[in-house]
Amino acid sequence: MDYDGIQEISPNLDGSALRIGVVMSRFNRDICDALLASCSHALLKHGVPSHQILLATVPGALEIPLVLRKLASSGQYDALIALGAVVRGDTYHFEVVSNEMASGITRVQLETGIPVANAVLTTDTDEQAHMRTAVKGAEAAECAIEMANLLRLL
Repeated sequence: MDYDGIQEISPNLDGSALRIGVVMSRFNRDICDALLASCSHALLKHGVPSHQILLATVPGALEIPLVLRKLASSGQYDALIALGAVVRGDTYHFEVVSNEMASGITRVQLETGIPVANAVLTTDTDEQAHMRTAVKGAEAAECAIEMANLLRLL
């Protein structure tokens, strides 16, 4: 697309030189496993070597930001991916978990400079979450690759 001579950095989905860390919640495991399947398939499809992908699992969504921060601070990863599912229940707990988890993930990337693709689903029902797993997992993989490559150029 022509932007009147404005220089544009094109998206780069070549993951062959990247190291990716994935942090996945084990709560709502069937949903998370489906997210992981679509995410890992997309990472491999875009050339990320399997030995350059680390998966760390945590008990629930609230634990994701802490492990993301540890991975980001290690200097070993070009990008990180958060996978999980928070499904609305009958209490206010859904809002607390969703808001704090999302805020924590955002803080990790802003404070460390390591991009974090957030694929923690927040849905009203299990069915809604299952319907989103294939697309959201793959989108997270592509986001992580694109952002890592963009930050390398900047």
